[in-house]
Amino acid sequence: MPSGIPLTHSARRKLALSGSVALALALMLSACGGPSFNGTIYRNNEIAFKVSPPPPTWQRIEVTSTALAFRDEKNDATIAVNGRCGKDSDDVPLRSLTQHLFFQFTERVVEREEVVPFDEREALHTVLLAKLDGVPKKFDIWVMKKDGCVYDLLFIARPSSFDEGVASFREFARGFSTLNGHDD
Repeated sequence: MPSGIPLTHSARRKLALSGSVALALALMLSACGGPSFNGTIYRNNEIAFKVSPPPPTWQRIEVTSTALAFRDEKNDATIAVNGRCGKDSDDVPLRSLTQHLFFQFTERVVEREEVVPFDEREALHTVLLAKLDGVPKKFDIWVMKKDGCVYDLLFIARPSSFDEGVASFREFARGFSTLNGHDD
């Protein structure tokens, strides 16, 4: 609007009101639009789940295409939790979903693979050694399908530090449960 043009009282009131409405709308959208994690409950627009409180040595990090991730510097490990819905959950076996996580890895050696009860479903728990770009890593992986969604929980460490950190991860994973949109 050009400066120097006087506004009527009514026009000023409408302008102030529209600015207030825009601000309120922006605040509402920012408050409920993105992912949130309160220390035990994670929510985004597609999934919601609860986990055990992470140990104090774990620091939350942002990882692209991962719902929740932590770095455990003490044990030189990374922890990742992810979920996706409506893409590949109904007709793909748990073993195939697990193998899909490691397509770009070489020298894969499965040390342990077992179907275990997990959040009122079955999950495939796998311990795996593999290399990425020649660097050896050891993985503790839990993959579960539930209500049209697939959930992956991973602990990734150097083979030499795996045993020191995996117990904390398994405790964290045992606390995993999916939530409906309004469950807490």
